[in-house]
Amino acid sequence: MAAPVFDDLVGQEPVVAQLEQAAAAAAGLLRGEPSLGMTHAWLFTGPPGSGRSVAARAFAAALLCPDQGCGHCPSCHQVRAGTHPDLMLVRPDGLSYGVKQTRDLVLRAAGAPSGGRWQVVLFEDADRATEQAANALLKAIEEPSPRTVWLLCAPSAEELVTTIRSRCRLVTLRTPAATAVAEVLSRRDGVDPAAALAAARAAQGHIGRARRLAIDPEAAQRRDEVLRVPARITSLGSALSAAAGLVKGAEQEAAAVTEELNVPEREALRKAFGEGSTGKGVAKAVRGAAGALKDLEDRQKSRATRLKRDALDRALLDLAAFYRDVLVIQLGAADGRELGAGDGRELDAGDGRELDAGDGRELDAGDGLGLGAGGGLEPGAGDGLELASAGHEDDLRRVAADTTAESTVRRMEAIMTCRERLEVNVAPLLAVEELTLALLAG
Repeated sequence: MAAPVFDDLVGQEPVVAQLEQAAAAAAGLLRGEPSLGMTHAWLFTGPPGSGRSVAARAFAAALLCPDQGCGHCPSCHQVRAGTHPDLMLVRPDGLSYGVKQTRDLVLRAAGAPSGGRWQVVLFEDADRATEQAANALLKAIEEPSPRTVWLLCAPSAEELVTTIRSRCRLVTLRTPAATAVAEVLSRRDGVDPAAALAAARAAQGHIGRARRLAIDPEAAQRRDEVLRVPARITSLGSALSAAAGLVKGAEQEAAAVTEELNVPEREALRKAFGEGSTGKGVAKAVRGAAGALKDLEDRQKSRATRLKRDALDRALLDLAAFYRDVLVIQLGAADGRELGAGDGRELDAGDGRELDAGDGRELDAGDGLGLGAGGGLEPGAGDGLELASAGHEDDLRRVAADTTAESTVRRMEAIMTCRERLEVNVAPLLAVEELTLALLAG
């Protein structure tokens, strides 16, 4: 039976076994026993929503707990709350993580653990480190402190420079099955089982997204609006209007989150510099806060850009899921044929013809288009499939009937291209307008 700290790690049994073995080896090292099962640097990879940071934090708890992750001791509670003195949590707020921040992090990580076990650094989104920051991080990983353990998280190993990933032990997570995600939502959050399963399928195995869809009506409504876009794109004007709506929706979602974060930060900084206080030197201190406020505003602006991009990316993934469902219908998944198990098998149109995006590239289940396990393509009752876009079946079948499988693949590729352009800072409205025009053209 797995240690309690790993209970929230959904559908990752091989990973849990690997981490439990490493935690036991780490405990042996502290007792002076020789062991090859533990190392000082780990890289957690997996698709969005697979639980990279959940796995890393559970491993941190197992390392810092005297009982290797009991889930009940003060150490485990502190790790869960993010307040353990020997756990450093790093979450890049903006689009990148700079060299100055990394050098400060490396310096702090070099200290001895206060509790006598390990000093653990959990670096989420380590792929956001700049090239200079990565070089500074490499130095710390090449010459580690005896009791410091680095836990890096990234979507894939290729996101990090070769010299870093070659010095880390790789932990690869997979997209969990919708049924496993639904079980966790029901057990942990008290969500009705049927609603939990619907949310898990809609989120395509993304645990955090499934939870938001299940408990936040506004999140579910935003997703429904996105899924109505394909049926609405019937002319040039409607395509451009749809693009503006997608971008505006992402901006509004990001703005709500940003304001919740920004206001307490600004108030805390002003209070730290003595604003509202009286006494000698207060006026000078308040004037000196201008530079710190400017730095804070710059960080908040970068974070707002990232939040907007993330919100827009979620909308694009929902669109990709819609067209994936269209493709399932067009290829006749109702007859029991499975489409893509995430193993690179090619998809065809039912007559042996391979589908491509119009540029000669074959589409397979490992192409990043959400056709793998856990993506909602399990055989279902009645018509033989389960749709990620449940509730929009009429639009799905209408689009499927009016277009070809080849044009659907091209639309999915256009969505992926839009995501890539947003990653390299193309203006959002420009990138999304190009996308909606491609959806119109087929």
